Amino acid sequence: MNLVIDIGNTRTKFSVFNRGEVLITVPVEEFSPEHIDVLKKEHPDLKKVILSAVKDYSPELKTALQNRFDRFIELNANTPLPIENHYKTPETLGKDRIAAAVGGFDLYPETNLLIIDAGTAITYDLVNDKGQYLGGNISPGIDMRFQALHQFTGKLPLGKQQSFDKLFGSTTEEAITAGVQNGVVFEVDRAIDTFKDFYKNLKVIITGGNAEFFDNKLKNSFFVHFNLIALGLNRILEYNEEI
Repeated sequence: MNLVIDIGNTRTKFSVFNRGEVLITVPVEEFSPEHIDVLKKEHPDLKKVILSAVKDYSPELKTALQNRFDRFIELNANTPLPIENHYKTPETLGKDRIAAAVGGFDLYPETNLLIIDAGTAITYDLVNDKGQYLGGNISPGIDMRFQALHQFTGKLPLGKQQSFDKLFGSTTEEAITAGVQNGVVFEVDRAIDTFKDFYKNLKVIITGGNAEFFDNKLKNSFFVHFNLIALGLNRILEYNEEI
């Protein structure tokens, strides 16, 4: 059994895998050594752990992970991967991005993939049918766009994500909502169209905290997978056991 810990920009999640199948996924404010005690008691066969952190975490947690598990991997630019990383600056590549790429290719091998992670930022990552990670794009996420309009203007109020099906607004508040939310939909649809022009039979996967936002909004078809990063991290952990 494997433990996967994903420390992101705005939230932390841990997942327990058994033979490649996820048993539980739990969001927490902070993963601590006390969580290890509980998990070890509930799952005595938990032997291996992988950690992906995009921000600093406590040295005590790292020590506990190293001491309490037979195998501990902290994902970094030098960690062996089951796909080829063609990014020119792998040390600057977000760990969540490469993990999602691995997870996508594990689900759909020998397939051209566009993976869209809709979270704090919206990232677009491309993996070709040869299992080569080629790179991608980064743009502001939905909440970030609302905050930017508020912070960098003198009088615009702070908007928030909400149900909205109009093409344009008839008040300033509605105009902000329409501009941000419709703008994100236009951007994502256009990005998918453009990638499809260059990569045939492209399969699109959307993940991240705002993945549900795109339901019934995009003209392009896509698959939603909320645990894609965890799946990729687990695959990386297993791959390092195989080599």
